[in-house]
Amino acid sequence: MINCIVVDDEPLAIELLKDFIEKMPELSLKETFINSLEALSYVNKQPIDLIFLDIQMPDLNGIDFLKNLKSKPDIILTTAFQEFAIEGYNFDVLDFLLKPIEFPRFLNAVKRAEEHHELKKSGGNIVTHENHHRFLFVKTEYKLIKVNYDDILYIEGLKDYSKIYTRLNAKPIVTLQNLKSFEEKFKTDEFIRVHRSYIISLAKIDMIARSSIMVGNKEIPVSDAFKGQLKNIVKRYS
Repeated sequence: MINCIVVDDEPLAIELLKDFIEKMPELSLKETFINSLEALSYVNKQPIDLIFLDIQMPDLNGIDFLKNLKSKPDIILTTAFQEFAIEGYNFDVLDFLLKPIEFPRFLNAVKRAEEHHELKKSGGNIVTHENHHRFLFVKTEYKLIKVNYDDILYIEGLKDYSKIYTRLNAKPIVTLQNLKSFEEKFKTDEFIRVHRSYIISLAKIDMIARSSIMVGNKEIPVSDAFKGQLKNIVKRYS
């Protein structure tokens, strides 16, 4: 059972989350708070596993709330503004829910919280900042778009921008971030660079040839500089 609380200055938002939480037998709602200062006092005295935390609140906003936590419960941020969620990931939050919150998205966040809770209970290795977050934000056309790692097929780097190809969209997501910045973000064998212009998802490879790989219907070149790295990683899964 995961003991949780809701902190939000909007009563309607609290009622929605209460309704969602009641549908989840793995969650036990202990309290709800409109006042974030009262919530902080409660959390610093009571053992809580999970907090659904709004960001924009009077007196003490969600980010300042995180800065003043003495314990380290899992945090799921809730906000109507995607851009305000990004700073929260500096505090290793578990996930964020964009308002208006839909139940399927809430369900996914709770499943992630449940997995993380079980991992901590079992004494397993707690995932680190690098692999804890299964998504990233990319700026495109004056918006921030959340991209789940599991959805990425490959990323193509061009001169001044990159294209992110996903399994969900026919058209790529175009962003001014360069390929090197993505390479630094991933820091895991889950994504590997195979060419100066390509990073691919290892899980999405369908076939490997001498000098190319197939990801779906896309043939991606593998340059000599990256063949050794690709070979070593593939060996681990052979």
